[in-house]
Amino acid sequence: MLQPEEIKKAAAAIGFDGCGVVAARRLDHSLERFRDWLQAGHHSSLGYLERNIEKRFDPALLVEGARTVIVCAVSYKSPISEGYPTDHRTKVASYGCNRDYHVTLKEMLRELLASLQKGHPTLSGRAFVDSAPVAEKQWAVEAGLGWIGRQSLLITPKFGSFIHLGVLIINETCESYDSRFEGSRCGTCRACLEACPTHAILEGERMIDTGRCIACHTIEKQPTTDIDLDGWIFGCDACQSCCPYNHHAPMHRHTAFDPLFDPRTLAPSDWQLMTEEEFKNHLGTTPLTRSGLARIQENIKSKEITLRLRRAHTLA
Repeated sequence: MLQPEEIKKAAAAIGFDGCGVVAARRLDHSLERFRDWLQAGHHSSLGYLERNIEKRFDPALLVEGARTVIVCAVSYKSPISEGYPTDHRTKVASYGCNRDYHVTLKEMLRELLASLQKGHPTLSGRAFVDSAPVAEKQWAVEAGLGWIGRQSLLITPKFGSFIHLGVLIINETCESYDSRFEGSRCGTCRACLEACPTHAILEGERMIDTGRCIACHTIEKQPTTDIDLDGWIFGCDACQSCCPYNHHAPMHRHTAFDPLFDPRTLAPSDWQLMTEEEFKNHLGTTPLTRSGLARIQENIKSKEITLRLRRAHTLA
């Protein structure tokens, strides 16, 4: 039987900033909320979310003999996370400036699994990072790491919401488990709702309408709704940069999350003149490859058209 302390010690040694351990079980309440969100159509163009719904909230359907869910968090906050000048027209979400977190976290989680297996040879498990059908944020709440903020993201008391989550589901039990993080510490703060340029945050629900979310419009399959990208060309940090918990959070400590480039130094022309080869050589290990250079250049073009229309309307 595993001790939670040994899991957390091993996670910290690998570079995780937080770790929680919870018994594997079906998250019925979260499952029903997710179904209601889908039924309301708030997933817009993200049709893949309609698949594997049961698996998302039941670890036993993902890992045979699942007994324990280990949730790990690591900060990626950098100076880029703190926001852009108001006139900057090619903004990139700060996580997009680093090595692809899917790769980094998978490596860290597999290292954690291998470390635990040294003392527990029969232990087996599977690592999940974002792309698989796992409700990471809900499991993080169950494991006591934080709460779901109004902007639908997990907020931790110390590191805010500029964190990546990884989940390791294993086939052994722990002697004890962490308690669920109860309640919310957002208080009466509405900074994220007021900062969202497209009003994509659903009032009172701690969920997002992806049809109005800039991150979805710039990265995922294009929703049918027409919105102003507000200068964002990949992702969006608007609802995070304004959060008081992020203002007080320390900068990241793990060197794998050091920014590989600074979008604040790049003008629209720098992106438009960039070749596919330059993109691959300089940005090929970042999450920007998910959308690709052509999509990024199209996002900039969309923004330039919006600016021209605004100017024309003002002159009229």
